Amino acid sequence: MKPGHTTSTHSAASNAVPAAMTIAGSDSGGGAGIQADLKAFSALGVYGASTITALTAQNTCAVNAIHEVPAEFVRQQLETVLSDIRIDAIKIGMLANVAIIRTIAEVLSGYPDIPVVLDPVMVAKSGDALLQHEAIDALRQYLFPLATLITPNIPEAALLLNDTEAADLAGMEAQARKLTSFGSPCVLLKGGHLQSTDSTDLLLQEGILHRFTQPRIQTGNTHGTGCTLSSAIAAELAKGASVLDAVQTAEQYVHTAIVNADSLRVGAGHGPVHHFHALWQPA
Repeated sequence: MKPGHTTSTHSAASNAVPAAMTIAGSDSGGGAGIQADLKAFSALGVYGASTITALTAQNTCAVNAIHEVPAEFVRQQLETVLSDIRIDAIKIGMLANVAIIRTIAEVLSGYPDIPVVLDPVMVAKSGDALLQHEAIDALRQYLFPLATLITPNIPEAALLLNDTEAADLAGMEAQARKLTSFGSPCVLLKGGHLQSTDSTDLLLQEGILHRFTQPRIQTGNTHGTGCTLSSAIAAELAKGASVLDAVQTAEQYVHTAIVNADSLRVGAGHGPVHHFHALWQPA
């Protein structure tokens, strides 16, 4: 895998604009998942395509039902898009089960030059499980080696490592280094769950640690931040940025989306961030 490389090996037609694909679940409330990914792609000037792995009956308060898409139909979506549209980067989010994970790995192994951002989505903001427990091993085994970058948060990192949650930056760094053993060369460990006045994410790239720190915004409207960050990174990779530059741009984009989140006032629970803050504001 070549981080930041955007020329795929397939024979799809050339695009006038960079294109990225999200492989994830649908959030019927519009704040996370496929919907958040496509909004972030569009806001950052990248054409968005999608492969849907699951449908959720979801709002800002809860995930009330999940309908998993058959793995063979996931394959058909992937192969159909990749046969026609030159995809310059891929973001992977909610995957639901082992069959879907193995199917995606089989297809993407044929496209080694497309950078992949893998967000190991396991639990929704509401606390609802989004990944079958037995699928965690499959995620590590089949998809991590294909990923240019993985973007777990603190609870996800602990689950992936069968460890306790990191309580400070030193613990985060230690877990980020352990996560590289699963095959991805870059890890962005998100520190939003730490109890601190600032929020720090750690990027470990080829053994070098980079810190991204932003002041913590006092808001309950952070639904979809993880999806939005990973898709924003994929969008920047699609435009040809390096991993480090893509993460830096995406971090600032998401921070500003959180700053403007309260202006939307969507839903009664954890509302979404404002993906299009640079383009329009509520009246």
